[in-house]
Amino acid sequence: MLSIRELLSEILQFRDARDWSRFHTPKNIAAALSIESSELQELMLWKTDAEVLDLVRSLRGMRRFEEEIADVLIYVLLLSHEVGVDPAQAVLRKLQQNAKKYPVGLSKGRAVKYSELRTERETVDSKQESLFPGAPPQ
Repeated sequence: MLSIRELLSEILQFRDARDWSRFHTPKNIAAALSIESSELQELMLWKTDAEVLDLVRSLRGMRRFEEEIADVLIYVLLLSHEVGVDPAQAVLRKLQQNAKKYPVGLSKGRAVKYSELRTERETVDSKQESLFPGAPPQ
């Protein structure tokens, strides 16, 4: 398996052989990333979850997903390169932030934004506090 660094090197060699670096400004790459992400979404547009799974299970569908995911990843890596972000470190930092926002005890099995989790927790804490005045918060 290729590392992210090796993969980026392959992408840059492809780009540079075609003299495309002059077009690859952060603004243009971000626009291309958005377009490619939309093309990935388009594969699933107006389909049920079951229809999407059927598409993914077909050889033709899997190839289409593979192409669109590759396009998205190429532009993510190019954008990371252009703005000087190490994508692996960025992901690790983001996972650490999300672990604080979404503690397992509050978020496990729930699709709720972190701000709603905190509000629910504060509501539970305040109800417990009013039921047991003087008791330490949990």
